This record gives sequence, C-alpha cells and structure tokens, in this order.
Amino acid sequence: MIVLTTDLYEALGVSKGASDEEIKKAYRKLARKYHPDVNREDAKAEEKFKEINQAYEILSDPTKRQQYDQFGSVGSGAGGFGGFSGGDFGFENIFDMFFGDAQGQSGSYRTRDSGSDLLTDVMITLEEAAFGTEKDVDLTRPMACDTCGGSGADNESSISVCKTCGGQGMVSVSQRTILGSFQQATTCPECGGSGESIEKPCKACHGEGRKRGKEKIKVKIPEGVADGVRVRVGGKGEAGRRGTESGDLYVQVRVKPHQIFKRNGDDIYLRLPLTFSQAAIGCELEVPLLEGKEEIKIAAGTQNGEMLTIKGKGIPHLQRRGRGDQIIEIAVEVPKNLNEKQRDLLKEFADLRGEEIKVSHESLFEKIRGAFGA
Repeated sequence: MIVLTTDLYEALGVSKGASDEEIKKAYRKLARKYHPDVNREDAKAEEKFKEINQAYEILSDPTKRQQYDQFGSVGSGAGGFGGFSGGDFGFENIFDMFFGDAQGQSGSYRTRDSGSDLLTDVMITLEEAAFGTEKDVDLTRPMACDTCGGSGADNESSISVCKTCGGQGMVSVSQRTILGSFQQATTCPECGGSGESIEKPCKACHGEGRKRGKEKIKVKIPEGVADGVRVRVGGKGEAGRRGTESGDLYVQVRVKPHQIFKRNGDDIYLRLPLTFSQAAIGCELEVPLLEGKEEIKIAAGTQNGEMLTIKGKGIPHLQRRGRGDQIIEIAVEVPKNLNEKQRDLLKEFADLRGEEIKVSHESLFEKIRGAFGA
C-alpha cells in the first residue's frame, strides 16, 4: 500500500464527483503546464508533475479510485517504488505531451544520468502506526560530491558548454508516424542532459559529481499507516551524475506485532478474560486502549465469545477524519482445580437452577437437537 501525501482530487483541481473526461482533461492541462522539461528553472515543477501523475494514475483507474475513495489509500501498484507510470495516456495525449508544440519542447522528465530511487524498511510499533511518528533512517547511498559540489569538475574553468546540444541538455530527433514526421526532444547522448562538458574532472569523485556516503534521514510516518505502506521522501535516493536530479527514497513501514491488540483494517481487537462469576453476575472493568484506558460495563449473563464495541478508539483513518473502533471479545474462563467447598457450592447452584450434573444420553441428545432447532 502507498501512503498518499495530498488529496488526489485537489491535486488535479476537480471535485470528488468529477467524470472520467473531466479528470482526463484536468490532468492533460496540468501535466503540460508542470512538465519539468518545460519548467527547467522551476525546482518545484518536478514535484508537482509527480503529484499530478500519481493522482491521475489512481483516479483514472476505476478500481484504484474506488479504493482511494473508501480508504484514502491504494495498493502498492499506485505510484509505487521505481517511479510513476504517468497514468493511462490516450492516443491524442501522447502527441500532445511528448511531441509537444511547434518548438518540440517535451521528452522524459528524468535524464539518463538521474539518480535511481531507493527502498529501505523501518520498524515501528502499533501505537506509532496509529498516531504517527518520526524515525531516523541510516542510509548509505551515492551523494553529491562535497569537493566539487556535484559538478564533477576540478574547477569552474574546466566546465564548458556541451557542443552536441549547445548546453540545452536535449537534442531534437525526427519521428516518423502514420500522421507524418514529428520532432521529439530527447536527452543529449553526449552530456546525459547536463548541458556541460568537463575538461578536467574532479579527483575526489572522478568526474561523477557523486560518491558514496552515509546520511541520517528523518522520515515522518503519518498516523493510520498499515504494515507494508511505503512513504516517499523526495530527493533522498541516489544523487544524479554531475548535478542531475536525485532519485527518491521509499521507506516501507513494518509494524511489530502487539502483545495484546490485533489490528483488522482500522479496528483494534482485544481479548478480555472474564471469570465465570463476572460474566454471570456482571461487573465494571477498566480495559486498556491504544491510548490510556476506559471503564466498561459487563452485563449480567454475558456469554463467551460476545463482542463489545468502544466506538472511535481504534486506528485513525489514513488521510481521512475519524477512527476505527476497539472491539472487545469476551473470553469466559472456566475455573479449574476446585476445592471441595467450591465444588459443593457449584452443585448447590446447579440444584437451585434445576440443572443436571450427570446427564443421560437421551437428555443430551434432546439438548443438541434443541440447539440446532430440530
């Protein structure tokens, strides 16, 4: 499951009841506006582009959209580790987005030298999963070289404009299709999209602009996450070569089993042992919650296996208001190793209720038939 950090409908600027056509139209407009190759000077354009792609990929799929509307999250295929698929492009969308306008401005939003995404795990408690937490993750990864600042050059004077692309990082190639020839912008094969050539490489990183290092990264885990959810930390994957874009870090959440609680969706289950006397006569007991405790009333004659519900004391819904419930399962314990006086009292109790301690075969058969409505 993927944790979604923004409201998907809000990301596309549409209402929750928007039609498929309205969602598609909004996506095409925003994707074209925020495409990183069109907004090379805007550092936030790529993050916005990813957000738009993730929103469209989910909302354009009926199954994923239904799951998102119901639970506020989707399975691991939505915007998952290793990049975004960018949604279900229509035929006209392909030409509109990737062949672009008369200037031919378009192409992949990551260059070939961009850093890869990384995946790591973090272990948390059930309480941390319920109410959110922050965790430090120790990561060893390719990082920007601190000697050259990620440029890959020994000094600024050794950096020159790439002759192949003229410093643009992109070159135009002609594409022939059934509709005619189109110009498509693609990453420069010489400089890998950096737009620069280096005459004297940095000795520390051998011109790569990056080298392996260790870093402690603080990851915010939102409330309501479940085991297996992946949280994305933008730009904390592998550093790109020669200052190109870094990949993202995906942190997969692992939730430790709890000693007394079991989770089912956003509900919490607790098995509550009761003595025979407590169940028969009734009582008031304090039961533990995920946060604190609460006094509940056990009605007289409560049966083994009965379920009691404390509303709104379960897991907070992920990215939605409200919480699940705490479900209490009653487990009546039959006393063992009775002494003689206790046995006599129980026999007297049975006599008062007209219960037979020694039941004949015929009587037992009749009871079983009665239990099944025969």
